[in-house]
Amino acid sequence: MGRWKAFIPIILALVIATGGSLFVYRWLQNKTIPRQAVQVQADAVPIVVAAADLPNGTKLTKEMLREAPFLRESLPGGCQMDINALEGRVLILPLSQREPILESKLAPADVTVGGVSAVVKQGMRAIAVKGDKVIGISGFIQPGNRVDVLVTLQDPATKNEVTKLVLANVLVLATGTEIKEQQGGKPGPVDVYTLEVDPEQGEKLALAAAEGKLQFALRNMADMETVLTKGATITSTLASLRGENPKPKTSEPVKKWVPRERSVKVEVIKGDKVSNQTFSY
Repeated sequence: MGRWKAFIPIILALVIATGGSLFVYRWLQNKTIPRQAVQVQADAVPIVVAAADLPNGTKLTKEMLREAPFLRESLPGGCQMDINALEGRVLILPLSQREPILESKLAPADVTVGGVSAVVKQGMRAIAVKGDKVIGISGFIQPGNRVDVLVTLQDPATKNEVTKLVLANVLVLATGTEIKEQQGGKPGPVDVYTLEVDPEQGEKLALAAAEGKLQFALRNMADMETVLTKGATITSTLASLRGENPKPKTSEPVKKWVPRERSVKVEVIKGDKVSNQTFSY
């Protein structure tokens, strides 16, 4: 028993030392974490972001914007910090919710009218064509997509219908619906697609829309290749399905019969004179 009494102070000292170490460790943790949080909070800077998804051509108002903290080291170039200064500016690119408002996504400050006119590139034109759910691939074509434009019309030289790719890799600026009078006099919705084209492409598109039937082909956004096609006719399409290689029929010139002129030479003797005469037949 006497030996155990000698160990009691040692055991008490170990318990007190362990308890004191745990207390100091927890106290230091509680003091360190708030300091780190305060340091992170001090490095955050409020910048302006979109409060909701915004399409291109939108004229900004204060209700469309809000502030969100960003780390000072991670601030994107051209970010905006004043909501009031952004009121009335026009977006030239779509924005997602909580996406920062950057100067590169805004039209120049002197552009005060929103809509399609604000997002058309310099030197390009916006032209609208009527369509339906088929031409728009059942609603899959959205603003920002790129499409190829095909037209089916009658070839004035052969009077045969031909389908030809007329425009490739065209940007879709907007899609919408307008009410038009349908057959029977009843109003009905008509899909309208606004495309960005250069002036020469605009002429081709207007002619194709007026003289034929249009069809869009949706492209992959990363596909920038231009493909030249010969066009498809009923004859060439059926021939290709049979594995044939149709060649255009050329009419052979008609050979006209021209009679050949024949002649005969006759020797004429008169006394001591001899002459030759030629007679044709």
